[in-house]
Amino acid sequence: MPLAVQAKKEIIAEHRTHKNDVGSSEVQVALLSRRILELTEHLKEHSKDFSSRRGMLKLVNRRRRLLRYLRGESPDRYRNIVQSLGLRG
Repeated sequence: MPLAVQAKKEIIAEHRTHKNDVGSSEVQVALLSRRILELTEHLKEHSKDFSSRRGMLKLVNRRRRLLRYLRGESPDRYRNIVQSLGLRG
């Protein structure tokens, strides 16, 4: 299920790099992280929902690719987004 409109706007406002930014790597990683979190909660209750598990794994891989790109392009931005989202244990 997609994110609520208001929740999405809040995430974009928090992680954008400039006023009109809605698609930078930071914003995409933040939105994916939120969806992954929601799917994780869903899968705790519905452990045999394999199609949702597959969708979540696709989102995790997309986030991982974006983070790898960001780490290569700008290590400072990578560190900031990882720290703000609490990723990488």
